[in-house]
Amino acid sequence: MSEARPEDVDPDYASHGGFPDHAVVDPSAGFARYVTTMRRLLDLSVSADPDEATWDDAADRAQALVELLDKYPAPEGVAPAGRAPSLPGMGSLLLPPWRVTRFEPDGVSMNGAFSRFHVGGNSAVHGGVLPLLFDWMFGMVVHAANRPISRTAFLHVDYRKVTPIDTPLLVHGRVERVEGRKAFIGAELTDTDGTVLAQAQGLMVRLLPGQP
Repeated sequence: MSEARPEDVDPDYASHGGFPDHAVVDPSAGFARYVTTMRRLLDLSVSADPDEATWDDAADRAQALVELLDKYPAPEGVAPAGRAPSLPGMGSLLLPPWRVTRFEPDGVSMNGAFSRFHVGGNSAVHGGVLPLLFDWMFGMVVHAANRPISRTAFLHVDYRKVTPIDTPLLVHGRVERVEGRKAFIGAELTDTDGTVLAQAQGLMVRLLPGQP
């Protein structure tokens, strides 16, 4: 695994191969509270069963929130969501509410838990959520290893055991080998006792200059 700067591998790295610059931001207290509240709302949206009048009231309030935020559009790379490492899931509601605990060239670690929003059935995490977690991890691994912007070309997940909700979990990933533009990534999801719940293998391919 090379520890060269990304600019040494891709002189056009500063333009992120056409990607916007997702610079890290220190989110406002209001945004942090908003994201926390919205995560709770997502859980309630799949677990509450009120009467029809309450659903109508909730829909009206959600519509009012849409109308409020619709006045402030921002392009990718400008909105704080996904750019706030101090918040679970980088402040993105798309990502599970996990935190990066280790970010080094030889590997990345995150910890967190899944909630009711992520259930597929029988209080188990939906199988489709785990590839999302691993794909996020792969991107972080590539970045930590100082490799230029890459896209996922292959992602394979082996489900070893049922992944529970409301349980502290860990995920670890690293670059296993490099072949030119290709970085082969390995990762595993475990509980706090080290029991492997899922494993993943991925291929991240470095973008060519200007490639979207």
